[in-house]
Amino acid sequence: MKRTAPGVAAVVTALLLGVTGCGNDAGASTGTLQTPSATKAPAGARDKATKNTLAGLVVLPRGYVGDPRGTTGAFTATTFLGSWSADPALDRALLLNAGFVEGYRASRLSPDKKKQFTVQLFKAASPAKAKALQQGFWSQDTHERGFDVPNALSDARVQYDGGTGQSEAVAEVSFVVGALVAELTIRQTGALGTDPRPDTALLKTLAAQQKARLTTRSS
Repeated sequence: MKRTAPGVAAVVTALLLGVTGCGNDAGASTGTLQTPSATKAPAGARDKATKNTLAGLVVLPRGYVGDPRGTTGAFTATTFLGSWSADPALDRALLLNAGFVEGYRASRLSPDKKKQFTVQLFKAASPAKAKALQQGFWSQDTHERGFDVPNALSDARVQYDGGTGQSEAVAEVSFVVGALVAELTIRQTGALGTDPRPDTALLKTLAAQQKARLTTRSS
């Protein structure tokens, strides 16, 4: 997404054999459940890490491994703006207007390290403010092609990554459940001419299971 600062990996696609989540799996029909372990959480995130209520809500793809380039753990507004925002001034205003409470981010790599999955949860002060936050984040990017994810914003595209000199296939989904905004992304890179394709099938499955988990917990 546009908000991801240069050099920060976003998300990866995978061959989905099942899905792993944290806590009890309310939405997944397959996969082994596990709670994501916090790794390399920026200093700004640690002050609220013990108070964060979102870690147990995250759904992760089964078989994926820790991402040494990414971060898994709670984040504050300050951490998000300093680590992943490409437009801190705008995002600061969005978070302030949303009454941002807390956030959680998890990043995983496929076993072959070619795909990266990232999920971010943002808790706002109310459902209406969560919806405004979702729209504000989403409108910052140019989107090419939506795919069939009910009651969600979605995009699938292939772009050139100037930093690596490779093609990058991106699938993104954003939805709101109650006062929570969920953003899921899968990225896969390949040499120019290899025609990587966004893994919309995997992301649709993960989005459905993530939404089910959030809906069950919120009710």
